[in-house]
Amino acid sequence: MNYLLDVLKGMVIGIANIVPGVSGGTMAVSLGIYDRMISSISHLFKNWKVSLKTLLPILIGAALGIVAFTYTIEFLLSNYTLPTALAFIGLILGGVPLLWTSFQAGLKFKGEKISLSHLIFFILMFALVAVLPLFQGVDSSFNAIALTPYSLLKLFLIGIIASATMIIPGISGSLVLMILGYYYSIINTITSFITALRTGDMEALLPNLIVLFVFGIGVLIGIFLISKMIEFLFKNYSSITYSGILGLVFASPVAILLNTNALNDLHTDHALSFSIIGIILMVVCFYGIYQLGKKEMK
Repeated sequence: MNYLLDVLKGMVIGIANIVPGVSGGTMAVSLGIYDRMISSISHLFKNWKVSLKTLLPILIGAALGIVAFTYTIEFLLSNYTLPTALAFIGLILGGVPLLWTSFQAGLKFKGEKISLSHLIFFILMFALVAVLPLFQGVDSSFNAIALTPYSLLKLFLIGIIASATMIIPGISGSLVLMILGYYYSIINTITSFITALRTGDMEALLPNLIVLFVFGIGVLIGIFLISKMIEFLFKNYSSITYSGILGLVFASPVAILLNTNALNDLHTDHALSFSIIGIILMVVCFYGIYQLGKKEMK
């Protein structure tokens, strides 16, 4: 029964990790499995039998959640871009109170006050995230990733970066992928792989499998390597780290609107209806994540 329950919890975490603005780490905390999960990852090589027993059902559930929800996300972004983007923004901003509380806790723990260093890190991360979409070169779309050594190396490194953010409560790994301009491509690769697998299209299956394998290896290595660095930063420079994270989060709505080209919907016949629906979804999503964060803060 516990095994099945962990699979279901893993599905929720998988869905959370594919929605920009929703933190898989936050969901894991709320579901009561974050400590078990992180401990199992940290002690995988020391106590691999116990760690695998804990991680396997969660990983199976996460994979099922990602597969089940990827098609939905692709459909929404393709057909209802503005409402979907505004919903993502609501999810992002709803997590700000939790991050602010964590930032204040970091200050209190070290007996610090807000300083110029905090402001600098906030501005640097805000500027980085806000400016990155302007240098993507082409409009973000569901295009396939080229199978070139440079593209695969870049994808591997992005997997490492994304994995670091997937395990931090309050930060969305898929949001980082969107900021870096790879969210659409990864979603497209997952759906193309599943379709090719279902239809037996071996010609399409292999390229998508290679892309997912390289990205997946980057994610796995990142979880083990970067988690140590993240642990060090939170332990020794908690408030500075959270000030940078807050800068990333506050700039994320700009990155989402630019990367999804959501504002183009304002020039269509659906502009009014999409705007109204989007604003309603943004408020609902903000409230939902805020309430979830309140539970954690308690």
